[in-house]
Amino acid sequence: MNKDQVKGVGEQVKGKVNEAVGKATNNPAKEVKGDLQQEAGKVQKAYGDAKEDAKDNAKRGHH
Repeated sequence: MNKDQVKGVGEQVKGKVNEAVGKATNNPAKEVKGDLQQEAGKVQKAYGDAKEDAKDNAKRGHH
C-alpha cells in the first residue's frame, strides 16, 4: 500500500465522519463537505491503486 492509498482512505473516513456530523446536527454544509471529502479520497485511492498496479506490472515484466 502506498501513501496515496493511505491518504485516500483517510480522506474517505474523515468525509464519512463529517457527513454523519452534518446529518446529526442538521448542517447541510458539513454534510456536503463530507461527501466531497469522500469523493476526493476515492480519487486519491484510485490513483494510488493505479500506481501499485503499474509497479506490480513492471515487476512481472522483469521476470
